[in-house]
Amino acid sequence: MAGTGSHETALAERYGPAGADLAIAWNDTLARLLAHRSVRAYRPDPPPPDTLETLVAAAQSAPSSSNLQTWSVVAVEDPETKRRLAAVAGGQRHVIEAPLVLVWLADLSRLGAIGRAQDRPTGGLAYLETLFVGIIDAALAAQNATVALESLGLASVYIGALRNDPETVAGILGLPPNVLAVFGHCVGYEDPARPAAVKPRLPQSVVLHRERYGAAPDPADVAAYDRALAAFQEGQRLPPVGWTRAALDRVRGPEALSGRDRIRTALERLGFGLR
Repeated sequence: MAGTGSHETALAERYGPAGADLAIAWNDTLARLLAHRSVRAYRPDPPPPDTLETLVAAAQSAPSSSNLQTWSVVAVEDPETKRRLAAVAGGQRHVIEAPLVLVWLADLSRLGAIGRAQDRPTGGLAYLETLFVGIIDAALAAQNATVALESLGLASVYIGALRNDPETVAGILGLPPNVLAVFGHCVGYEDPARPAAVKPRLPQSVVLHRERYGAAPDPADVAAYDRALAAFQEGQRLPPVGWTRAALDRVRGPEALSGRDRIRTALERLGFGLR
């Protein structure tokens, strides 16, 4: 993963050519962050033996709401387990191909067990707010791990499709009640024969608001982003549909959610109170 280079080049890759003139600060950390890519093709060789512990140390250095530390992670290397997880994720081959798959969990079970052991009440675990805390904690931890792994020359991609069937994932990984697999995380060395590119993002004019939420996005800005993303897709040998069409397709209705429209029912069956 590249960690150096001019900020003009990095901005042009992240925002399209029009973004090259954006005024930002610059250092090696920012260079690495802006160069992030989702990598879906991996070499077979595994990371060094100490990699997992390094990533967890980085993850545990992320913020945690009230220091509740309501997350856990399952490291998966077994080919059969990866195959079963890939099936939940719609057959994504990189889940099988990556030498390491991390499954990041919102984990309310640990505090429940500690409370029972000490005969102390834990009724707050049954509220939706506490599940929010677990999901946010898991996401922050995972992103710290991503920054760390990229600094080590590794690459990754998140697998939100594990939420297609949280109950099956819980069964595969032996999760206790009150634990949710928030997403998977493929980790490995990128296959240089199948390189990924930096995906353009919406211009800052669309996502940045000052003091109060602003007006609806400028159609011209959205159209410019559609063109930039279509060019990226074409370069990756994907259908050049742009962003608007794909994003609105993804939210058109429950039939587009790949089973995740039933997630509330799944959460109740996994033991979450959701009050």
